[in-house]
Amino acid sequence: MLNQRLQQKLLQKLSPQQILLMKLLQIPSVALEQRIKQEIEENPALEVEEGLEQDDPQDEFADDDSTDDYDEEEEYDSTDDEFDLDDYIEDDDIASYKLASNNSSPDDDRYDMPFSSDQTFHEFLAQQLGYRKLDERKSKIGAYIIGNLDDSGYLNRPLDALADDLLFALNIKTNKKELLEVLQVIQDFDPPGVGARNLQECLLLQLKRLQDENPDIDYRMSIMIIDRFFNEFTKKHYDKIIKRAEISEDVLKDALNEILKLNPKPGNSLSDTGKTSQYVLPDFVIYNNDGELELSLSSRNMPELRISKSYAEMLETYSENKKNKGNKDALMFVKQKIDSAKWFIDAIRQRQNTLYLTMKAIMDYQYAYFSTGDETKLRPMILKDIAEIVNLDISTISRVANSKYVQTAFGTFLLKSFFSESMQMDDGEEVSTREIKKILSDCIDAEKKSKPLTDEQLTTILKDKGYNIARRTVAKYREQLNIPVARLRKEL
Repeated sequence: MLNQRLQQKLLQKLSPQQILLMKLLQIPSVALEQRIKQEIEENPALEVEEGLEQDDPQDEFADDDSTDDYDEEEEYDSTDDEFDLDDYIEDDDIASYKLASNNSSPDDDRYDMPFSSDQTFHEFLAQQLGYRKLDERKSKIGAYIIGNLDDSGYLNRPLDALADDLLFALNIKTNKKELLEVLQVIQDFDPPGVGARNLQECLLLQLKRLQDENPDIDYRMSIMIIDRFFNEFTKKHYDKIIKRAEISEDVLKDALNEILKLNPKPGNSLSDTGKTSQYVLPDFVIYNNDGELELSLSSRNMPELRISKSYAEMLETYSENKKNKGNKDALMFVKQKIDSAKWFIDAIRQRQNTLYLTMKAIMDYQYAYFSTGDETKLRPMILKDIAEIVNLDISTISRVANSKYVQTAFGTFLLKSFFSESMQMDDGEEVSTREIKKILSDCIDAEKKSKPLTDEQLTTILKDKGYNIARRTVAKYREQLNIPVARLRKEL
C-alpha cells in the first residue's frame, strides 16, 4: 500500500570548488601549467597578470573602483528579477590577494624546454629504402614492413599475416618468400639488427655485420653461442655451453664480452624523441643550508592569474540596467564566468598551501634522511602519519603524494617512494622496509658475481643483522628492486 511520509536524510556532497581542488591536487606541476592554460582559454574572465611586481600589494585590479566587489553598483528593487546583486556580493571589499594568484618567487628559474626536430626512426628507415634499387611493388612492400616495425626495431607480425594485410590494404598479392626477400633488404639497413623477428635474430644480424666490417676479428664463437646455444645463454647455463661446445672458460668469457656489447633494442637509439625522452620537473625543492633544511615550491613558468578587468566592468554595466532581458542574460553569463575564475584562483592558492604543508610535514618527519641522504635513516611512514600532522584527510595526502617529485641534494625522487611500512627488529625497534631494501641491495652489489648469493643466503645475512624476515619476503623485495635471481646474476 502506498503512503506518504516525511523523512530526514543526512547527505555529504562535494561542492564544485572542492571537486576542482581535488583534481588540481593530484596533478604535477607540468600538467598544472597546461591545466591553467586550458582554463584561460575556456574562461575569458580569467587572464594572466602581466607587467606587475610580485611583491606589489596593490595591482591594477585592486586600484580600479569597479573591483571593490562591485559595491558601487546601484541597488535595483524588483520582485520579478531573478538576480539580486546584493545577494551575489558582500558588503566588504575583496582584498586584492583574493583576486589574483602569485605562483612564482624571485628565486625561480624561468626557462624553455628544448625540442628536437630530428627525423624519426621510421623516417630514417624509409629514407634508406629509397636509396635501394627496388621496383615499385617491392618498394611498397618494404614501406609496409617498415610501418609494422615497433619502436625497438622488431617485426612482431608473422609474414603470413603481413601477406594478408597487403592484399586487403594495398591490393598486392604476395607470398612469404617475397616478403622474406624484402625483409632481408631492410635487415641490411642501419642501425644493425633492425627488422629482426626476435632477440636471437637481432643479435645474429649484429654479429654478422661486425664480422663483415671487421674481418680481422673473429666473431665465430659469439655467433655459434647465439645460433646454437641461445637458450643456455639466456639462462646463463655457462657450464652446459662449455661442455657442449668443448671450449674453455676463457674462450667463452671473450665471446660473451662481444655479445654484451650488442644492442638488444636497435630502434631505441633513433626512436621518436617525444616518446622516449621524459623530463622530470620537481614539484618541491629542499635546500640544505649549513644543516638547516629549507623547503620551497617549484613553480617554474607558472603564470600569475587575475580576474579580467573588462569583465568586472561589464558586470557593473549590466547590473545597472537589469530590466532589459538581453542585459539580464548577459549579466548571468558574466557572473558565472567571474565565479568560475574566482573558484579557480582560490583552488590554485589552496593547492599551493596544501602542497607546502604536506611536504613540510614529510620533510620534518624524515629530517634525518633529507639532511644526510642515508636511506638507512628513513623512518617508517604511512599516509595516516602525515594526515594526522597536517589535520587533513588521508585521501588528500594520497593525492599530494601521487606523481609528485622532490629535488634534494642527493637527487630527485618520487614523493610516494618515501612512504613505507614498518618492520620490527629483534630488539623491538621499528624500521622502514625501504631501509631493508637498501641493505639487501648493498649485499647484492658486494656479492661475488661468479657465485651470487641465493635468496636463502640473503635471508641469513639479514637475520644476522637483526632483520628477522622470511625468504619469500626477501624474494619479494628483490623483485621490487628489479634484481634477478642468483642464477641470472652470475658472471664469469
